[in-house]
Amino acid sequence: MIWLLVALGGATGSVLRYGVGQLALRYLGTSSVMGTFAVNVSGSFILGFFLILALEKWAIPVELRAMIAVGLLGGYTTFSTLAFESVRLLESGELVRAGISLGGNLVLGLVAAYLGILLARAV
Repeated sequence: MIWLLVALGGATGSVLRYGVGQLALRYLGTSSVMGTFAVNVSGSFILGFFLILALEKWAIPVELRAMIAVGLLGGYTTFSTLAFESVRLLESGELVRAGISLGGNLVLGLVAAYLGILLARAV
């Protein structure tokens, strides 16, 4: 059953990720880099927040934890897209943009995860 729940969460997370990417394209008029940035930072925050609640505050069943943490957020965030987009930016000579994207995803992802952890512990 846990496998099915992870798959369901992954499918939902992938659809959410696609939606965020489309919103970034529509409203920011940029490439998919901003959509990837948005999902990676927000996903980092949500994962930090959720796992602290699940592991330290509430008795959330392992099946639900796996569905959300592995499935939903695993399908929602994406390191592979970040890596691919970064290589493409580097290949096209956009070194500064590649650096900002990589650094922003890494630093703000870590900060977002930490803020999620702090917020969950404060709840």
